Amino acid sequence: MREIGLDVSRETLDQLDAYVALLEKWNPRINLVARSTLSQLWDRHFVDSAQIFKYAPENAQHWVDLGSGGGFPGLVVAVLAKELRPDMRVTLVESDTRKATFLRTVIRELALPAKVLDSRIEALDPLQADVLSARALADLTALLGFAEQHMRKDGMALFPKGATWEKELTDAQQSWRFDHERFTSKTEAEAVIFRIREVAHV
Repeated sequence: MREIGLDVSRETLDQLDAYVALLEKWNPRINLVARSTLSQLWDRHFVDSAQIFKYAPENAQHWVDLGSGGGFPGLVVAVLAKELRPDMRVTLVESDTRKATFLRTVIRELALPAKVLDSRIEALDPLQADVLSARALADLTALLGFAEQHMRKDGMALFPKGATWEKELTDAQQSWRFDHERFTSKTEAEAVIFRIREVAHV
C-alpha cells in the first residue's frame, strides 16, 4: 500500500489477504470480478480501490459505497478504516442478493465496521453520506443523481473513472453544477479519480 501513499500495519495487510482468499473461493459461483482479472487482483482491484481512501476527509463519519459488487471500493475502504479511521462506519449498497451475501460474509469474518443494504439505490431513503463512492457502476451523469440523493450537503463524492472520463465530465456538465477536482490514478495512466462537492441540477 505504500506505493499509493498508505502506510498500514501487517494486520491490515493480513485482512486484505483474507479478503482475497474469500473472493477467490466465491468467484466461480457468483462472478464477483471478471475471471480475466483474477491474476491481477491486487493491483486491478485492491490497490485501485485503496487509492481513493486518502482523498476523503479525516473527520468523515459515514462512507457509503454504491453498487459494491465484489466489495470495490467499499470493503477495501472498510478494512483500511478499521485501522486508520476507527470512528468511521461504511455502508455498502448492493441489490444483487448473492453478492450482498458475499459482502456480509467478508464483513463478519473480518469483523469490519460495515453493513450491507441489499436494495436498489433509487429505492433507499437518503443515506446522508459524508463520503460517497462508486466504481464501475454508471456514467458520471447518473452518479451525480445518486450523489444528490444520498450525499450530505457538505459531503463529497469520490468517483474513479476510466479513459472516457473527459466525455463523461462534459456530458455531466450539461445537467449538473458541481465543484470537482481530478487526480490521476496510480494504477492506470488514463484513469482518474474525481472528488466532487456541491452537486445541484443546472
